[in-house]
Amino acid sequence: MVRNSQQCYSSANFISAEHLDFLHVLITWKSVVSLLRPLLLDVVPSVRQTAALGLGRLADYNVDLAEAVVKAGILPQLVRSLPEENRYYKKTAAFVLRAIAKHSPQLAQAVVQSGALETLVICLEDFDPGVKEGACWAFDYIARHNPELSQAVVEAGAVPLLVLCIQEPEIALKRIAASTLSDISKHSPELAQTVVDAGAIAHLAQMIPNPDAKLKRQVLSALSQIAKHSVDLAELVVEAEIFPVVLTCLKDSDEYVKKNGATLIREIAKHSPELSQLIVNSGGVAAVIDCIGSCRGTVRLPGIMMLGYVAAHSENLSMAVIVSKGIPPLCACLIEEHEDHIKAAAAWALGQIGRHTAEHARHVAGANVLPTLLDIYVDTRSSEDLKMKAKKALKNILQKCTHLPALEPLLHDAPPSIMKHIIGQFSKVLPHDSKARRLFVTTGGLKKVQEIKADAGSLLQEYINAINNCYPEEIVRFYSPGYSEILLERVESYQPVL
Repeated sequence: MVRNSQQCYSSANFISAEHLDFLHVLITWKSVVSLLRPLLLDVVPSVRQTAALGLGRLADYNVDLAEAVVKAGILPQLVRSLPEENRYYKKTAAFVLRAIAKHSPQLAQAVVQSGALETLVICLEDFDPGVKEGACWAFDYIARHNPELSQAVVEAGAVPLLVLCIQEPEIALKRIAASTLSDISKHSPELAQTVVDAGAIAHLAQMIPNPDAKLKRQVLSALSQIAKHSVDLAELVVEAEIFPVVLTCLKDSDEYVKKNGATLIREIAKHSPELSQLIVNSGGVAAVIDCIGSCRGTVRLPGIMMLGYVAAHSENLSMAVIVSKGIPPLCACLIEEHEDHIKAAAAWALGQIGRHTAEHARHVAGANVLPTLLDIYVDTRSSEDLKMKAKKALKNILQKCTHLPALEPLLHDAPPSIMKHIIGQFSKVLPHDSKARRLFVTTGGLKKVQEIKADAGSLLQEYINAINNCYPEEIVRFYSPGYSEILLERVESYQPVL
C-alpha cells in the first residue's frame, strides 16, 4: 500500500504545465485521472494534497481534461473532505475548483452542484490569507460566466465576506476579491445592488490611490461594473468622492489603469446631463482629452465614448468638449487608428458634438473632419458598422452646418446619399447671403450643382431648384453642362451683318 502510494505520489509530482504534452504521449489523460483519484483518500496529507494539485493542473490545461475530472466523480469527494483538511490542502482544492470552473458555464455549474460554494464560503472565513485568496479565485471563475452562477455565489453568502477580503492587508487578496466583486456586479442591476448593499463602494473608492497598479485595475473595474447599470448606482459611486482622485488614474503609467479609469468616467457620464456636468466641473473632460492624446489603440476607446456621451446630453456640455479642445484628438483617432471599431467610436463622438447647432457644426467642420468622414464612408475596406457611424456623423453635422467653405470640397466626391444633405444646406444658406452666392459661383460650386443628376420630384432636385432660383437664369444656363456647345453652335450659325 505504501509503495503504491509513493509510486502514485511521484506521478502526481511529475505533472506540471511544461510536462503535460509529454504526458499525452506516454499515457492517456483518463488513466492519469484514475491514477490520481484514489490518492485523494490516502492517509498521508501531503499525498492527498499533491494528488489534488495534479488534478488541478490537468483540469487547468484544457476543457476536455476538466470534463474528465468532473465525470470521474472527483468533485463531491474533494468538497466533502475540504473542511477537515489543513490550509495547504484547502488552497490546492480551491485551485482544482477554479481550474474546472474557468472553462465554461456548464463546468462552473457542475462545481456549484457539487456543493462547493458552501465550502468555499467557509474558506473565506479561514485565518490564512492564502486560503481566502484561493476561495476568491474559485468564486471569481464561477461568477464571471452568467447571472445565474453569480446569483448562486450571492445566495451562498459570499459577498459580505468578499467585502471583508478587500479590507485585508494582503495585496494579492485585495486584487482577486475586487475582481470577484466586479464579475458579480457586471451581470445585472440587482447583483450590483447586492454588492453595494454589502458596503463595497466605500472600500473600493478608498483604494483608488493605492500605488499597486494591478489592484487599481480591479478596483476601477468593479466601480465601473456597478456604475454602468443605472443613474442611482452611478450616483452612489460618485457620492463615494471618487472625483477628482480618479482623474489621476488617467495619467498612470499602467495602460490598463488608464483604460479602466476612463471606463469608469464613461459609465458615469452616460447616464444623465447632471452627472456629465459634475465630471466637467471636476476637470474630467480635459483630463480624458489629454489621456486620448497620449495613448494609442484600445486604451483610447472608453475616453472617446465618454466625450461622445457628454456631448450628446446638451448644447452646453457639447460646447464644453469643444472649449476643452476635444475635437483635434478625435480627428486624430480617425486618421491614426487602424481598428475600425475605434474609428467608429470617434466618428460617433464627433457626430454627437456637431449635431446641436450651427456653431457646434462649424467647430467640427472647421477641423477638416468632413472630408475624412466621407473618405471613411466610401472606402470599401471600412466595416459596415464604421460606414454606418461615419454616415450618421456626416448627416448630423451637415444638417446643422452653415459654414459653406467646409461643405464645398464635398460636392466633388460625395455619393448621392450624402450629397442631398450637402445640397440641402446650400439651399438654406444661399438665398440669404449675397457674398456666399458670389463665392459659390467663383469657386465652381454652381457649375458642380448643374452636373448633378437628380430624379425628377426628388428631395435632391428640390434643393437644386432652390439653389438655381438664387441666380439669374442666364447664369444658371451658362454653367449648365453642354451650354458651351450651344454657344459654339450659335457662333457657327450666326450670320454676321456686313
